[in-house]
Amino acid sequence: MRIKIIFILITVLVNQLALAQQRTRADRFFEKGDYINAAIQYEEDLNREGYTKHIVKNISASYYNTFQFRQAYRYLKVLTSGKFYNRDKTYDNKYNFMMYQVLSALGEYDKSVEFLALYRSNETTSSDFDKNDAISIIEDFKLKDDDYTIKSVDFNSEASEFGAIKRDSVVYFTTDRKPYGVLNKQYKWTHRPFLDIYQVLVDEENRLVSDITPIAKEINSKLHEGNFCFTADGNTIYISKSNSEKGKKKFDSIRNNSIHLYKSVKVDDNWSKPEKLSFNNVNYSIEHPSLSADGSKLYFSSNMPGGYGDFDIYYVDVNLDGTYGNPINLGAEINTEHREQFPFIANDGHLFFSSNGHLGLGMMDIFVSEFKNEKLNKPINLGAPINSSFDDFSMAYYNETDGFFASNRKKVGDDIYTFSQIGDIFPKEYIARFEVRDYATDAYIKDSDAILYDKDNKVVYESQLDSVAGFDIKIFPGKYNFKASAEGYRTRTKPVVVKEKEEETYVVYLDREKKKEEVIVSSEDSTSDKSTVKDSVNIREEVRITDITTTRQKEDEITKTKLKETLLTDTDGPPVIEKNGRLYFEMPPIYFDYDKWNIRADSKKVLDQLALKLERYKTVYIKISSHTDSRGTESYNQILSERRAESTRNYLALVGYVNARRMKFIGFGESQPLIDCSAKICTEEEHQTNRRSEFEIVKY
Repeated sequence: MRIKIIFILITVLVNQLALAQQRTRADRFFEKGDYINAAIQYEEDLNREGYTKHIVKNISASYYNTFQFRQAYRYLKVLTSGKFYNRDKTYDNKYNFMMYQVLSALGEYDKSVEFLALYRSNETTSSDFDKNDAISIIEDFKLKDDDYTIKSVDFNSEASEFGAIKRDSVVYFTTDRKPYGVLNKQYKWTHRPFLDIYQVLVDEENRLVSDITPIAKEINSKLHEGNFCFTADGNTIYISKSNSEKGKKKFDSIRNNSIHLYKSVKVDDNWSKPEKLSFNNVNYSIEHPSLSADGSKLYFSSNMPGGYGDFDIYYVDVNLDGTYGNPINLGAEINTEHREQFPFIANDGHLFFSSNGHLGLGMMDIFVSEFKNEKLNKPINLGAPINSSFDDFSMAYYNETDGFFASNRKKVGDDIYTFSQIGDIFPKEYIARFEVRDYATDAYIKDSDAILYDKDNKVVYESQLDSVAGFDIKIFPGKYNFKASAEGYRTRTKPVVVKEKEEETYVVYLDREKKKEEVIVSSEDSTSDKSTVKDSVNIREEVRITDITTTRQKEDEITKTKLKETLLTDTDGPPVIEKNGRLYFEMPPIYFDYDKWNIRADSKKVLDQLALKLERYKTVYIKISSHTDSRGTESYNQILSERRAESTRNYLALVGYVNARRMKFIGFGESQPLIDCSAKICTEEEHQTNRRSEFEIVKY
C-alpha cells in the first residue's frame, strides 16, 4: 500500500513538472497580467517554435492590452486567417472582436466592420447586424459638425492622467506620475507606479497657478486610487480603490484583486480613512462612481454576475440614513455584451459614459444617453473631436458647457483634455433651404420638379416649384438625396449632407439638354452673285479687323509669357513650379485632423502666405484639389475631400480676402493615391502622404 501511494505521488509530481515545463516564461508573465514582458518573451518563443496557435493568441492579446495595435494586427491577421501551424484552425470568437477594435484604432473602420459582422454572426443573439448600416452610422457621426472644441491641459505629463474633476478653482485628477519612494512596486500591466489622486489650483482658463500635489495621505495608498466623485458640498468623496485590508491586497479564488468603492468624509479640513461601501464583493469589481445632482443615486460600473457583458453600468439608491439600496442594472439600452464604464450624471440627468460595445470610432468611445420623459434614451456617439480611434473616457462637466475628458490618442499613456460644448448634442430639426438653378446663368429654373429623399430612400418632400424654384423644410441633419428635373434640362440627383445649421441653402444646378446641331446643306447649282461676289469695302474691313485681332493675340501671348516667367522666378511666398505643362503653387502640406475638414492652425500660416501672393497677382485663378487617404468608403471619402477643398477655399476667401470667383475647388476622394494602401495597412505617414491638397493655376 505504501509503495502504491509513493508511486501515485511520484506520478503526480512528474505530471506537475511536465505542466510547469509546458508553461513558458512568456505564459507566466501573461497569466500575471505583465503583458509588456509577455510580448517580448513570446517574440522569442516564435523564433524558436514558429506560429503555433497558443503563441499567436497570447502575443496578439499582449500587444492589444498594451495598446500596440499595429503589432497586434500583425498577429491577429495570422490567427484569423488560419495561417498558424496547428491543424485545428478554429479560434475563440473574442479575437474577431479584438480584430474589429484594432482595425478601428488603425483607422480602417470599413475593414473593421467585416470582423464585427463576423463576431456578431457567431453570437446567437446578434444575427440582425447589417454591415452597410454600420458603416453608414459611423460615417454619419464622422461627417456631423463638431459639437465640441478641445484642448490638452497644462498639467499632463509623460505619465497617465485621467478622471479630472473641477471644484471651484481646484482640479482633482488621477495619475501614475510618481511613487512614494524608490522601493515602491510598479503595476505589472503598465510597468508604472500605482494610481493616486492629485490636485492643482488653476485659473479660469485652467492654467496652473500652483504646484501639483497629492490630495491627502489618508486617501492615497501604495495601491490604486482611481476614478472618484464628490458630493455637492464637497465634504464626501467616493473613490475607486484596490480591494485591500490593512494595506494588503485582497484576492478572489483565482487571485484577482478587484477594484471596490470606498467613501471618505472631510472633518475639520481633514479626510477620514476611506471605508468600503456595503455592496462591494470580493469576487468582482465595483468602480467609477458618479453621483446624481441631488445625491440620491450613486452610479458605477461593475462586472458583477447577472449583467449583459463584461462591465455594465448600475446605480444604487443613497438613503438618508447613509445606507444603500441594491444595485440596479441600467438595462440593454445602455449596456452591451462588452464594456460600459466611466459613467457621469450631468445636472439635467443625462448619462455620459464610455463603451466599446456600441458602434464607435475605435476602442472606447464616449456616448450620451438623454434623460427625457423620466427615462434614459438610446445612447448617441459624441463623435469627433471628443472621440477618436483610441480610448476616450472619463468625461465630466464642471458647468453647463465645459469640462474634462481623457484619451490616449497621442501616446500609450492617457492625457486630460478640456472641452467646451459649442453645438447641440441631441438630434434637432433645422430649417434648410433647397433650390434648383441653371448651371450657366445661376437663375432659378421655373416649374422644375423637386424630390428630397432621406438616407433610406423615403420621400421627405416632393413638389413642382414655381418661378422661385426653392423650398424651405424643417429636417434633421444627415444625408439626403436631392433630385431635380425640368423641361429642357438634364435630370440630376445630388447627394447632400444637411448641416446642424439654421437656414443653410443646398442647390442643385441643372445643365440644359444639348440641341441637335443644325445641318447647313449647300448646293453647287444654287450659286448667285450675292454668294460669290464680295464688296471691296467689306473685304478691306475684314482684313483690318483680322490684323487687329492677330496683333492683340500676339500682345496677350507676350504678356502671358512674361507673367509666367515672373511667377516661376518669384520666390517671395509659395513658389510656382511647372509639371506636365501645368503651373502649380508648391505648397507645404495642408493638414487636416483625421476625418475632419477644419483648417488646422499650422496650415493657416501656409494659406496666409498663399493669400498674400494671390493678392499681388490679381489675374491668377486657381483650382484647389483635395485628396483623402483610403480609410473609409469611397462615397465617404468623396464627401470628405469636397469639404476639405471647400474649407480651404473659404479660408482663403474669408480670412485671406481672395476673391472667391478666382478659386474653384474639387474633391477627388481616394481615387488618386500617391501610395497604394488597398493591399496593405499603411502607416500613418503613408496615409498622410495621400491626404493632400494641390493648388493649380488655371488662368493667368
